[in-house]
Amino acid sequence: MSAHPSESTCHPGGDTPAQPQTIVVLGIGNLLWADEGFGVRCIEALQRRYEFAEHVSLIDGGTQGLYLIQHVQAADALLIFDAIDYGLEPGTLKEVRDDDVPRFMGAKKMSLHQTGFQEVLSLAQLTGKYPTNVLLIGCQPQELEDYGGSLRPVVKAAMEEALALGVDQIARWGGEPAPRSTPLGEREAVTMDELALAAYETHRPAPEQACREGDERFFPTTVEH
Repeated sequence: MSAHPSESTCHPGGDTPAQPQTIVVLGIGNLLWADEGFGVRCIEALQRRYEFAEHVSLIDGGTQGLYLIQHVQAADALLIFDAIDYGLEPGTLKEVRDDDVPRFMGAKKMSLHQTGFQEVLSLAQLTGKYPTNVLLIGCQPQELEDYGGSLRPVVKAAMEEALALGVDQIARWGGEPAPRSTPLGEREAVTMDELALAAYETHRPAPEQACREGDERFFPTTVEH
């Protein structure tokens, strides 16, 4: 299920603009809070399924906020995956492009990471180092208040269309996506192996066993000396 908006500011350059020299694909959000992890899960899936040209970088942006400024400034083309509260049905995808992206990142704030990334984009504009091409692929979340929870089925299902849209855009930018021929080595994934989607979902305690305040796997433990 997807909604493709008309809001998009076209940059000059004719019908066949030069292909970007540097492509940054960025997933932002917090995978410990259910559908908040949509963006990071998209990056994880892209890395596990595809290989890309050397000038394509896949970044797990998490909730790093202003620490992501260097990646935005370095990009000629920037593709962003994120959970965005558009006020639509859960699982709905919406594409937003170029100059409209910053206002959508902060229109209906779900968490601190969105305000932080809106500031990253604004700072990049102020420094004159802003990508020529920007595409935000956002997914309407269903559930956020579930610490240690995973993507809800409707959002998880939407990932497939989001990935297809992203791969198509990367290809049109000249990023040369191709099915991965070499499996990722240990610790090569953008997310820790313990937090990979399958492990994360498989090892979560049953509801009746889980701590009422969240998932005990991610609580700090007291070390006795």
